[in-house]
Amino acid sequence: MPHDPALVQDTRAWLTRAQRDLQVAEHDMNAAPPFLDAVVFHCQQAAEKALKALLAWHDVPFRKTHDLAKIGEACVKIDATLQEVIDRASPLTEYAWKYRYPGERAEPPRAEAEEALALAREVYAAILARLPGEAAP
Repeated sequence: MPHDPALVQDTRAWLTRAQRDLQVAEHDMNAAPPFLDAVVFHCQQAAEKALKALLAWHDVPFRKTHDLAKIGEACVKIDATLQEVIDRASPLTEYAWKYRYPGERAEPPRAEAEEALALAREVYAAILARLPGEAAP
């Protein structure tokens, strides 16, 4: 039975934006010199949008928040097996603002940015695996 086209379109839109954030993070990581502050910001954004895609698919309303633990809580109610990846990815939340404004260090260390990128990719893959293929970008 086909899924509701509007639901598929909304979910795909969230995943497309998450995928684009991953692509931007990868591009910024490979720049010379790399833009590590932008890498971690886009990693947080990718994880956030992927989690919101799962909520959109299940028609679970969510607030405008960057807090991955809060968004993740709602996702775990849908699929408890996401708990581990969400627990590991929740620290990405701080990249929504850290390194974005003057006064902080200008950039994270490269290893921190690489870890953030790996976590964001993992969150995206975990969500994609739990959604029907027609929702994928």
